Parts: sequence; C-alpha cells; structure tokens
Amino acid sequence: MKLARPDVFHPRIVLAGCAALPEGDGDDAGLLMALRNRGLHARWLPWDDPATLDADLVVLRATWDYAERLDEFLAWTRSVRHLINPAQIVQWNTDKRYLDDLHRMGVPVVPTGYFAVGEKVSVPDGEVVVKPAVGAGSAGAQRFVDATEALAHAEALHAGGHAVLVQPYDARISDGETALVFLGGKKSHAFTKGPILPPAGQSPEFEETGTYAQESLSPADPGEEVWRVGHQAVDAVVRLFDFDAEELVYARVDVIGGPEDPRLLELELVEPGLGFRQLRARDRADAERQFAVGVEAALERFGLGPLSHRGF
Repeated sequence: MKLARPDVFHPRIVLAGCAALPEGDGDDAGLLMALRNRGLHARWLPWDDPATLDADLVVLRATWDYAERLDEFLAWTRSVRHLINPAQIVQWNTDKRYLDDLHRMGVPVVPTGYFAVGEKVSVPDGEVVVKPAVGAGSAGAQRFVDATEALAHAEALHAGGHAVLVQPYDARISDGETALVFLGGKKSHAFTKGPILPPAGQSPEFEETGTYAQESLSPADPGEEVWRVGHQAVDAVVRLFDFDAEELVYARVDVIGGPEDPRLLELELVEPGLGFRQLRARDRADAERQFAVGVEAALERFGLGPLSHRGF
C-alpha cells in the first residue's frame, strides 16, 4: 500500500486474538474502523503468531486460551515491543489472587479463600463456588452444595497444577453480574451478564470453540453505588502500579448486587469483552472512538506518534 504521507510514521498495530477466535467474537468488530478514523491501521492476529513480534503495538482483545498456556503467554507478553494493557498488569491480573490485593486496598470484594497447590482446602458451610485461580471464560468453575464434592473438585484442580479459589455462593448472582467498562481510566458504559454457572454439580455450557462459557448479555444502567465499586477498583490498580489512570486503556469490573453492598467479583484487565454490541449505535460509536483515542494516547507515550520517526 502506498502511503499518502511518507514523512508520517504509521505504527504497526495488532489486535490479538487466539487460534480459535483469531478476530474475536464479533464484539470488537468496529475497532478497526475506529482506529482507521484516527489514521491508525491495525489487523487481527492470534497472539502466538510470530508476526506479532514485529508489531509496534499489540492490543490484547481475545486471547482466551491463555490459561491453558500461561507460562508461554506471559513470556510472550514480555517479548512484544509494546503491549496494552502493560505486561506487568497482565501478569498480576491473570491470577485471581489479585482479589487479596484489592481487598487490602479497601475494595469491597466477594469473600474469597485462596489455596495454592498442595495447600489444604477448606470449604465454608452452605453453597460454594470452586474455581481455578488462573482461568478464563469460566473454565473449571462449578457450584456445590456438598462439601465433599467441592473438596473433590478442588483436589482435581490441584492435581492438574491449578491453585484454587473457594467463594460462598451469593444468591444475588441469579440477577446477573453488572459489567462496568472503563476506557482510559474513565467510566464508559455498563452491561449485564446473565448467570453463567448452572445448578450445583454441573459444568457451564461452552460456545462451539470451547474457549468461553455461553453468556446472556443485555444493556445496563447501574446506579452510582455500583459504579463506586468500579472506581475503587480502577483507583486501586493505579495506586498499586503507580501510573496515570489513562494508561489503563481498558478495564472491566464485574460486580454483583445493587445499591446495598455491591461487591467486586472479578477485575478484568487482560482480554475482557467490553460489551460494545450492547450499546445503541451512537453510543457504540462513541465508545469505540474512545477506545481508539486510548490507543492513540498510548502510542504517543511510547514515542510512536505520527511524527516520531521524522528525520530517520
């Protein structure tokens, strides 16, 4: 392709998917045009395609097989030239032990027990959820009312080399999770994720590629009490990693509960679906534009702006 302005630097940008979903699940379909509208050209590649190492900037979007190849994935995040979100945040966020950090920093999180491989697992009374500490798309997560069955599942996860989380089942999840989306550290939009886990003892139903559990999504307009949890989570990350909020190009904070005692269930900083398809056309275009603005700002921070290579 002949460039109209040869004196303007055109960074090579990759949106990273995975082999099963090399261009994501369709929710991000408008991002390429949103970037193009700002003079930025990007293409999709599976994260493990060697060509990603030639990119100037890689944006994680649908790397939903990373949990199966965690060491390889984390090594790759450190090897690409520039990554969104940054590799140090990705490494922290891939292990749900980050919930302990957020709790210590004052974020209201769902009560969680963390058990490393080989550590004795304890299960509280009542219905519980047992899940791997490293996982995506609800793989390995199940509900239990029988403590013996819950322990057996935890032991099976340990036997597979997975640390385990045990959480009391919160009945409010039957109303779904509220997914709060932040772009550039600022409140953007929200959507509802319907209950994923089936009744106790059953595994979630996965979509045809097997990379994530089937989800029922719908628009949402949560109150400020719920948004406050999202702001607390984003602020905690900013303080923990000592950077400006805008450097967190995207974040999704999953919250259960309404105005009374809302609690963070997960903080998604690696490859979250951002629910663009749940927005009206104009709002979707605005959100996609804001995402592109965040990518543009990151390029400037990395010294990859349009005039950064003039004179070379």
